[in-house]
Amino acid sequence: MYQFFNGKAPFVFSVLTTAGLLLSCGTKPPDTRQEVSFTNLPEENRIEVYVGAELLTAYIYPGNIAKPVLYPLKTASGKTLTRGFPLDPRPGERADHPHHVGHWFNYGDVNGLDFWNNSLNFTGENMHRYGYIEHHELLNMKGGKGEGILEVSELWKDYDNNLLLNENTVFYFSAEGTTRIIDRITTLTANEGEVLFKDNKEGMVAIRVARELEIPSNSPAVFLDSHGNPSEVRTLDNEGVTGNYLSSEGITGEDVWGTRARWVMLSGTINDEPVALALIDHPANVGYPTYWHARGYGLFSANPLGQSVFSEGKEVLNFSLPAGEQITFRYRLLVHSGDKLEKEKMDRLADDFEDKYH
Repeated sequence: MYQFFNGKAPFVFSVLTTAGLLLSCGTKPPDTRQEVSFTNLPEENRIEVYVGAELLTAYIYPGNIAKPVLYPLKTASGKTLTRGFPLDPRPGERADHPHHVGHWFNYGDVNGLDFWNNSLNFTGENMHRYGYIEHHELLNMKGGKGEGILEVSELWKDYDNNLLLNENTVFYFSAEGTTRIIDRITTLTANEGEVLFKDNKEGMVAIRVARELEIPSNSPAVFLDSHGNPSEVRTLDNEGVTGNYLSSEGITGEDVWGTRARWVMLSGTINDEPVALALIDHPANVGYPTYWHARGYGLFSANPLGQSVFSEGKEVLNFSLPAGEQITFRYRLLVHSGDKLEKEKMDRLADDFEDKYH
């Protein structure tokens, strides 16, 4: 019951009454959700994803990168946040690690095969060490107001054409203001035999970012893959290089590497505009909260399965998937521009992600 003062109801009463009158007249608040649409270009091995009239990304599966990827990743204002090399090299960027392309999902030791490091650099007698992921089928492609859905199947194989894993991935694309949201739900099913994901630092869901989002560095470095093959990361001019990591645990910069966190954000500026990429883990994932294989030179990766190197041997996870059984990985990727992406918004989007796929 409302109490009246001087013959007038409290303000809350008038607000509720006005809202009721608007509803009774059929007036609805404006729908601010953005349209998500797709353009399928099978002759180019790509499916383009648009938010409104602007390209967000494309699901591409050319035969020369050993896996399907999302490439490029673009902000609402058209800034490209992924590295161009090796598909479309840009002046001033690094030309190391040719297997780092766009946004991808794979692993460095699957039944002894390296899916992570595979690229055109390895041919002939070396190919027995590597596996590749083949786009198999487009299962669903549905645009709409507020969200678009893209579902694909992929095959994890060796170079004798033996099938190890069937992959089913559903991408949910949406937007909130100038934040683009990509939810990736990937289910792996072991084919005929047991599949072992041996503890390995090379994994698992990753992005190779544009030069502007690297962390400034004056020192060259050499990194070895699991076969001992070196990749040199050379020193480059730091002009315009503005990247910095922040984890949900408050850790920043290069110190994020080898730590666990619910989410990690990589932010910087491009042409004086604040931009950011962020990855969010999900509590239902194995290894939650994940370790972060996030390097200052532009590799931004979450690795829930490779725990030994990150924990300095205190933890080991050799994950086994029996024949016919499956496991699902859930990740949220944010592509942001226009203002600073605050920790409070990151926490809210992580909560939303947890609730949506609980």
